[in-house]
Amino acid sequence: MASGLSNKLTGQIGEFLVCAELGRQLDLVAAPFAGNVPAFDLLVADEQCRSVPIQVKAARGTQWPTRADAWIKLTVVDGKQVDGKDQEIDHPNLIYVFVAIAPKAVDPQSNSLKDRFFILTKSDVQGIVAPAYRKYMDDRRIPWQRPRNHASFDARIDASQMQEFEDNWELIKRQLEAQAPA
Repeated sequence: MASGLSNKLTGQIGEFLVCAELGRQLDLVAAPFAGNVPAFDLLVADEQCRSVPIQVKAARGTQWPTRADAWIKLTVVDGKQVDGKDQEIDHPNLIYVFVAIAPKAVDPQSNSLKDRFFILTKSDVQGIVAPAYRKYMDDRRIPWQRPRNHASFDARIDASQMQEFEDNWELIKRQLEAQAPA
């Protein structure tokens, strides 16, 4: 179990890695907000003063925890979860960047370990999590019943589910360019 400090450090590393990649990949300026803004973690701007907010999710592996009830209307009736269809999410075009932080290299000269970035919209995240959770719950021994805690909505999003969005930095550029210059 990761400590609170370890989780905070993972989040901080992820945010700064995204800031660095935005500078390297797109020549953009990014500023982190250290968790003080609920809806996003970074604000990204270009030379024309156009800006977009970004939510960063960082992990020291290739899976990120999420809650299925953030993406699906779920209730529990008689110990079984009931699917009330997809949630109507706020800010469906908000950009999410999932960062898989590479482990520390044993050999500092090794170039084989690298951080991975998955860039997609909040709507895209819902389009991955909701069907995956439904499949998981359909495939249970007793469909739609969690064994220990019936009201557990814990879910995971895996890098393998987001492969088409890996290094999708152009999404950020397109959202910036869609705005009129400030």
